[in-house]
Amino acid sequence: MVKIGRTPRRRKQQHDKRCRLLFFGLLALFSVMAVLTLRSLPARRKILGSGAAVGVERMMSGVAGLRRSTPKKEIVPEVNNKVEKDGDDNTNKTDDNNDDGITSTTNDDGVTDDRDAADNNDKNESHKKNWSDRIFGSSKKEYPYSLNPVPASMNFASFRAKGGSRFEEYADGSSPYEISEYTISQSDEQARSRRVHVKAAMEFAWGGYTKYAFGADEVTPWSHRGKERWGNTGCTLVDSLDTLWLMDMKDEFWKARDWVRDHLQHDQAGLVSTFETTIRSLGGLLSAYDWSGDTAFLEKAKELGDRLLGAFPEGEDLPKAQVNLRNGSNKGSSWFHSELTAEVGTIQIENRYLSKMSKDSKYATKTEKVYELLNNVMPSNGLYPYGISERGGKIEFTNSKLTFGAMSDSFYEYMLKIWIQGGQTEPMYRDMYDKAIQGMHDVLLQTSTPSGLSYIADSNSNRMDHKMDHLVCFMGGLLALGAYTDPQGLESSRAQRDLKTAKALTYTCYQMYARSKTGISPEWIQFQSGSDFRPGRQGSHYLLRPEAFESFFILSYLTKDPVYREWGWECFQAIERYCKTDIAYGALSDVDNVNGKPRDEMESFFLAESMKYLYLLQDPDTEVDILNKHVFNTEAHPTRIFPIIDQEGNENNNAAS
Repeated sequence: MVKIGRTPRRRKQQHDKRCRLLFFGLLALFSVMAVLTLRSLPARRKILGSGAAVGVERMMSGVAGLRRSTPKKEIVPEVNNKVEKDGDDNTNKTDDNNDDGITSTTNDDGVTDDRDAADNNDKNESHKKNWSDRIFGSSKKEYPYSLNPVPASMNFASFRAKGGSRFEEYADGSSPYEISEYTISQSDEQARSRRVHVKAAMEFAWGGYTKYAFGADEVTPWSHRGKERWGNTGCTLVDSLDTLWLMDMKDEFWKARDWVRDHLQHDQAGLVSTFETTIRSLGGLLSAYDWSGDTAFLEKAKELGDRLLGAFPEGEDLPKAQVNLRNGSNKGSSWFHSELTAEVGTIQIENRYLSKMSKDSKYATKTEKVYELLNNVMPSNGLYPYGISERGGKIEFTNSKLTFGAMSDSFYEYMLKIWIQGGQTEPMYRDMYDKAIQGMHDVLLQTSTPSGLSYIADSNSNRMDHKMDHLVCFMGGLLALGAYTDPQGLESSRAQRDLKTAKALTYTCYQMYARSKTGISPEWIQFQSGSDFRPGRQGSHYLLRPEAFESFFILSYLTKDPVYREWGWECFQAIERYCKTDIAYGALSDVDNVNGKPRDEMESFFLAESMKYLYLLQDPDTEVDILNKHVFNTEAHPTRIFPIIDQEGNENNNAAS
């Protein structure tokens, strides 16, 4: 058979047909790609066009912009520490009508610059997604809130609380947004601009203390004098040492070291709280030693530790609430008929570290015995009534109240942290923690109406009391830390449950601040059906407490979600606006009174904890490593965990000055 060839005309027709099919095929492919790309954009993005051409243009610009930008170096501006009055200027003026958590700023010419999330995301879109995500889409939206650095000069007197109807997507403890590497880098840059202001606040308060009360237990922020409240032990100075170090206030740190070395005396102190002196003074000295390596701190800590052991009566294993540092006598609480679980169960981290560094086991041996006794009488649900006593070497419960607030709180905290301190090799502590957290979920965890806010209620003789102390706000951070260190793994159902509860509780604690008129949390809240919560009766005051900031820091550190920095920054601004005096900061009597005056009192924990956590929250360059290297005591004093000490030796790498 003779094969007949195709004619030129027929070949051209077939070629044109193939070209048309290829063209329409490519057009369809690019249209699908464009739709998937547009669906992956943040909800707030303004789409300026439609169709394949827009999708192709956006994708091609994304290909060109895949490289990561280099983070900017921190610019450290000078900050005005003076107390400013309303109406001084409009710098960084808060837009009260803006309910989405995005800040508008006013430039020097008085022109409003709406540097909101949409503009920020439009400008940097090409950096935010890798090629795979841009083609196939993502199950989550990008973080939509502003990540712009704050200005160097800010008028905190213009701050106004925006209310609580914001960030509601975080209420149930979910993770609503994708946190990309670019988002993290932008959040870090924003945080560096904020930490300057937090450090300035610490410098301001420390300056007032140094000028009017250096070496005293406290400074009075209105009457400008020293106040001896903790046995004349230099409580604020010692409690603030590691805050000074971590904020790189080294000149102030070494001046305080000189006072500790040359003037601190515990033998004149008289009767003090065993618990408070351990967590504030002993913890402060040990953390200062761990960071600086200066043996003056360790020597003072050993002397104090010896005196605190006097809290244990002869032949008994539970310490008394009070100990006389001068003569070694002890006595029970002046207001409660027995001992408290929080007080006897929150002295172990400090004493174990002291034994480790002094090579004297007596501090650890004596205090660890408390947990052995309590473990022997663990209730079936893992939850301990807060009143306990010892009779004949056995522990008895003296009441039936269950709470994660006052009188019990830090006992549960130390269950986990002792285990972490020892390198996660002592299962008794972790087992106690896990059983307690299971009991908390089974018995005490509640949800409010109508907003679905999670909270940990109290139980009095099996009757629920739907209240929650601000003190309970430490639980968000603790649960997150427990989830990330869970022996079953972070992806286990238990760890994921605990992490979700951690996020939900922390959102509730943020709401405790955001819903007050000052933007500051009351001491405790009462939940009520249909209206979520209100300040507790005789609980509308604020004592400069740190627990919410602690959880913001831990969750920010672990999850990298910028929202915790946003919430902490909002709280910091409220404190600057309503708690600042002419030399320091004072507690508030009513968080719903925007015209109220701060009290003439500033607890040492404001500088030791609140300022430290607010700073660390905004410090992406910190040496603190809560997953691999450090453990915090309940007064926010970080020390290295034992495996790290074994690797590095007893002396810290930091050389003493």
